Amino acid sequence: MCKAMEDMRNQAALEAALERVKTVVYRMLAAGKYSLEEIADITELSLGEIEKLQTELGS
Repeated sequence: MCKAMEDMRNQAALEAALERVKTVVYRMLAAGKYSLEEIADITELSLGEIEKLQTELGS
């Protein structure tokens, strides 16, 4: 049971971290000062993930 709780806590922490990174990506895209490649390099997300977030931002 302890392992299950730890796994849930770790998963929640990962999801929270991803949301923070997404927020940063949205801000970088909105600023228009960075190329998609630069954003991918800085955030360590794939270029495909950045493109997906860019599409979501435009919606």
